Amino acid sequence: MAPEPEFWKSKPLAEMSHIEWEALCDGCARCCLHKLEDEDTGEVFYTSVVCRFLDESACRCTNYRARSVLVPECVKLDPDRVDEFHWLPDTCAYRLLAEGKPLAPWHPLVSGDPETVHTAGISVRGKVVSDEFVPEDAHEEYIIHWVEQ
Repeated sequence: MAPEPEFWKSKPLAEMSHIEWEALCDGCARCCLHKLEDEDTGEVFYTSVVCRFLDESACRCTNYRARSVLVPECVKLDPDRVDEFHWLPDTCAYRLLAEGKPLAPWHPLVSGDPETVHTAGISVRGKVVSDEFVPEDAHEEYIIHWVEQ
């Protein structure tokens, strides 16, 4: 069953169905980027190194159901962890809604088009390298600072 139109405007994250929750994902795949955290400040830095299970052109996990088994450090987003969403990109629908902010105009739920996240330059498509090719001790060399659009 498809979610109700504009469900995110009237329903808290904790009350969303599984289908609604999954529909919030904009398909940017920024959550699949390897991140580094400054132990002193807690600041999170994104790298251009992406999980080996990401299909970069589709910006989707190639084995979504088994992701936590294949990559134990893969964080599963769920409504019980909303208070931890500070590490998500500031464009992420889960973080935006948790902070009481609206979805961006390019978000597929708003635009009606799953390609707008890519045409707006928000997704990782064409901007990343797989962790298959970058040793973990070299991730710091891949820190990125994307300008939001």
